Amino acid sequence: MKLEISLFRFDCKSDYLPYYTKHFLSVEENNTLLTVLNKLNSENEFSFENSPSSYIVVNGIYMNVMTTCKQIKSNFGNDIKIEPLSIRRVNKDFIMNEDDFNSKLSILSEFISTDMLSTNIDKEFKELYQSYKPYFYASNTLNVEYNYIGDAILLLASNLIEKFPEKEKAILNRIKEYEYGIEYHTSLSNRILNFDQNIEDKIIALRSKLNISKPSEKQNFKINSSKTIDFGSFKNSLEIKHSFEDFNLAYLKSEDSKEKTNLISKLKAKVLNLSSLNQDLAKDTFHINPELTYKITSNLMLDAYDSGADFIVVDNDQDFYLLDSNRKNMEKIIGREINIPVLHINELENLAIGEHDLVKTTLKNHTVDPQII
Repeated sequence: MKLEISLFRFDCKSDYLPYYTKHFLSVEENNTLLTVLNKLNSENEFSFENSPSSYIVVNGIYMNVMTTCKQIKSNFGNDIKIEPLSIRRVNKDFIMNEDDFNSKLSILSEFISTDMLSTNIDKEFKELYQSYKPYFYASNTLNVEYNYIGDAILLLASNLIEKFPEKEKAILNRIKEYEYGIEYHTSLSNRILNFDQNIEDKIIALRSKLNISKPSEKQNFKINSSKTIDFGSFKNSLEIKHSFEDFNLAYLKSEDSKEKTNLISKLKAKVLNLSSLNQDLAKDTFHINPELTYKITSNLMLDAYDSGADFIVVDNDQDFYLLDSNRKNMEKIIGREINIPVLHINELENLAIGEHDLVKTTLKNHTVDPQII
């Protein structure tokens, strides 16, 4: 099989901006990414960690270098972009300055014994923290808040509590009181290939103990609006009268959206495949940390706009209010206008089946009119 590869390159001593070199490589399905890196290095030398335990990023997804080419093709096809764990921290190519990651260990240093009788425990937890490095850099929170405590520390805190339950209260207080602490966590689930959900569950358990999460259906996303819009019910209509083949749309799916996804496919529109649509929007901590949600949602909306979407489709009321009613707050944070319209899936369905008069009653309450009728 053949791979078309865009390989990240940058030298902080000589380059002003990073760039990508293009490579066409013949590989075997059982070859690993580490094999790919070594083949690329033999063609044109670059700096990387030649270790089976290292991680890299392929098409925006974090993964171990022992991932096979067969897995790569299955998930991403033959055209891939290979990048380091953090572009922002690169010194040369895939070698990074990891001071941001290493410095965070001091947050829990007092809970890791360093006396002569506990040297092995000290070493054990330091090594454990190092093993969590991919989770630190994979967090989408780092893209909007550089000072985030990091998921590696949260995972280490979970392990410390398990080993030293008598220290639980003090450890929980430490990660809660940190300025950019656990309330800034966003899910890793869609960020890492073959992700172990047990990792995410450990952090969720810490948040549960601190009582800082609230389900999105109990959140108030209508901060700047008192209007409640009746979008009606989803009809799951079989007959489509109007296609959307001339439109580009970005679809923000919820977990239970099979029937609604079927509608999208019937419309013949171009549905944009944007990684920002798969990220956790931090909705469950909106009540205590709305700024984080605004930063993530504004990035999502601008990504859709810059990628040529005519509108964003959401399939529940909460996501509509979150995106449509909070534009001013998002614009203030991002420093740009956000003019892309947001459509509820029920409105889209009514447009598709010709119920235009019904749609007009809801569209007039949008912050940005889609001007589709």
